[in-house]
Amino acid sequence: MDDQTRIELEAAAFRRLQKHLQEDRTDVQNIDLMNLAGFCRNCLSRWYQEAANERGIPMTKDEGREAFYGMPYDDWKNQNQTEASADKQAAFEVAFKENVTDKQ
Repeated sequence: MDDQTRIELEAAAFRRLQKHLQEDRTDVQNIDLMNLAGFCRNCLSRWYQEAANERGIPMTKDEGREAFYGMPYDDWKNQNQTEASADKQAAFEVAFKENVTDKQ
């Protein structure tokens, strides 16, 4: 497979993941994604922003989030985000400490 085809396939897979998280699985909370996968929508939006900045395209955190969420982040939160349970918050604390420790 040539590089251009690989890039196009990766971009298509990313767009499908983005659409799935934007439209099909708004019920899955970011904390659920973090606890299970170690990344969430905010991570994806940050990676998007970082990729733009690395290519000399100025993009703020809020612009990256809006590009990924398909709307301003506060609007998405108001429409879709629920309060995380104490159990989910505790699991996040454990996962976050393990994630940070693994990277140092």
